[in-house]
Amino acid sequence: MTEAVENAGVANMVWFNYRRVPAIALAKQLVDEDRVGRVFHYRAKYLQDWTISPKVPQGGATLWRLDVDVAGSGVTGDLLAHSIDTAIWLIGPIESVSAMTETFIKERELQDEPGKMKPVGIDDACAFLVRFKNGAMGTFESTRYARGRKNQNNLEVNGENGSIFFDLEDAHQLQYFDHSDDAHVHGWRTILVTDFEHPYMDHWWVPGCVIGYEHTFINALADFLKALETGEKVQPDFRCALQTQIVCDAVLDSAKTGQWVKVGLD
Repeated sequence: MTEAVENAGVANMVWFNYRRVPAIALAKQLVDEDRVGRVFHYRAKYLQDWTISPKVPQGGATLWRLDVDVAGSGVTGDLLAHSIDTAIWLIGPIESVSAMTETFIKERELQDEPGKMKPVGIDDACAFLVRFKNGAMGTFESTRYARGRKNQNNLEVNGENGSIFFDLEDAHQLQYFDHSDDAHVHGWRTILVTDFEHPYMDHWWVPGCVIGYEHTFINALADFLKALETGEKVQPDFRCALQTQIVCDAVLDSAKTGQWVKVGLD
């Protein structure tokens, strides 16, 4: 698919919508402006709790995420793919990974065939270490067994000059620490990402009025339509998504072998 769209020279995009969260886009801007400096650490968590009960079935129109034949993998492909794409966008390519996964409920009933049980082939939880090509270290964790966490998706960047923290549960805010501040006022600041100067926000309401999750999809669609109009490239494109998929495959390979796995992005 990637080769086909590149050979055809047509606009293409994959719906990693978290790049279109204004606060995450602002985080990217701060990194690009060198306000964080050399990056040492990247941390990502994506936690949910909706599959803890063994009575939750698998398969069908609503629970296909639990069917490995349809989904391909569990939290690695469904949740951590988003975290991986965001990390590569913010920090750069991932060079190697060391992972572990777990399937806590080994067998579930089929939604479309009540009474029939089938082994669960997806990963319920995944945690892995990464080394980025630029030397930074990273940790990633995802699970659907974190009781009380409905859709907690957060990231933290620690650099030589500052740090950044984002949590999707407070999607309109970005936490930023600037080491260049005078020592007596050192501390994390909360940036309310609603001003016209912030990414995407000049297309929405007046400053102070937040936007919602659905607006990240509108922002993505607007960028794609602009690419169709202007001929400019829009990201994340199929090539970006292919890189993310290669990392996901390396993570699952590492979990099976218990070894560090090199990520072949070239």
